[in-house]
Amino acid sequence: MTEAAAALTAPYQGVLLALALGLLVGVERGWSRRNDPDGSRVAGIRTFGLLGLAGGIAGDLLQANAALAVLLLSAGAIIVILGYVRSSASGQDLSATAAIVGILTLAIGLAAGMGQGVLAGILAALTTLVLASRRRLHAWLTTLAETEVQAVARFALISLAILPLLPDEAMGPFLAWNPHHIWLVVVFVCGISFAGYIAARRLGAAKGIVASAATGALVSSTAVTAAMAGRLRRQEAPPGVLGAAIAAASAVMFVRVLVLTAVLVPGVFPWLAGLIAPPAVVAVIWCLWLLWRSGGAERASAAPQGMRNPFDLGPALVLAALVAVFSLVARWVQQDFGQAGTGAVLAVSGLVDVDSAIVTMSGLPRGALDAHAAGLILSVPVILNTGVKAAVTVGVAGWTAGRRAALPLVFCILVYLVVLAGAWIVRWL
Repeated sequence: MTEAAAALTAPYQGVLLALALGLLVGVERGWSRRNDPDGSRVAGIRTFGLLGLAGGIAGDLLQANAALAVLLLSAGAIIVILGYVRSSASGQDLSATAAIVGILTLAIGLAAGMGQGVLAGILAALTTLVLASRRRLHAWLTTLAETEVQAVARFALISLAILPLLPDEAMGPFLAWNPHHIWLVVVFVCGISFAGYIAARRLGAAKGIVASAATGALVSSTAVTAAMAGRLRRQEAPPGVLGAAIAAASAVMFVRVLVLTAVLVPGVFPWLAGLIAPPAVVAVIWCLWLLWRSGGAERASAAPQGMRNPFDLGPALVLAALVAVFSLVARWVQQDFGQAGTGAVLAVSGLVDVDSAIVTMSGLPRGALDAHAAGLILSVPVILNTGVKAAVTVGVAGWTAGRRAALPLVFCILVYLVVLAGAWIVRWL
């Protein structure tokens, strides 16, 4: 019986889906306007269900009778627009949401009727979600600062306007430059900076110094370490909490490197993870231990660390320029000196910025570097950067206070060396 019913309804599944999706949108619309006086609603659950059905019928008829399908869609759109004009003229509803949703429901039904059921379902779900989030979205808008609005606009410009226009192909000397790939570095850096800025602004000091340090490390773990060491020298918070913040910033740096490697050079990820995941675990454990000893970050009362403008394009453009330069040098060295020369160039570029070394490596031809060698090359600047942060901590905070805060970083380096020695022994046995 079930198979017979399925066979009977198979030709009309698109139309039935259109009706169901229209009703889904109508449920939200009817619920959100449930308290309106009778006669003041232009459209409710039945109207949106019928709009979806009309779109589904038009989609089903499109190939057999395109003129009739267009007429049906046009009639539905005209009715929706006339309803909006009538409600606006009477002062009942000055929002265009109902009219826009009505037309969108027609389009969703059309997609379902044309056999694009998955697309129609996704659009209906997203539409319902946006409509149901009205209060939350309005409340969120009231908390936005002008800097954040400008940041959103600038990020949209660099990611949605500029990035798609850049050619995604190798060009230039040695075919070393991919404009789309290089600009993607700018988008990536700005995106991380913006996420860190928003998170730090929302969390604030009440959530603890460690949360602010971990968020700031998305932009620069070295900068966060220097800031925390300065506060340690001035005794602005418990030493254990500031030491935990320094350890947390380093742990975030390890994780950031691993995530970027997994996305851009997944073949290298297992080898790199084997070398730097243990130090990352050590940093996390040390952070938690220091927090436990100090009684928790919530005891610390200090203002959150200020962060630079999230869309200061200068650092992102400098990084993109470094990627372009080192990509060119790496291709040249790889052509003239082979794998060993390429590894040396990537190691040097990683000393400037670990992320640039990863991005540069992702632009190399497949097989240019052995995965094991590539993992080793990328791990070296990560550990050297950890050593730099330890030196910064001691240099800024002073020997007495700084050495304790730098101890987790030193221990991370020791663990890395032990893991490296073990891997070397296993490889040559």
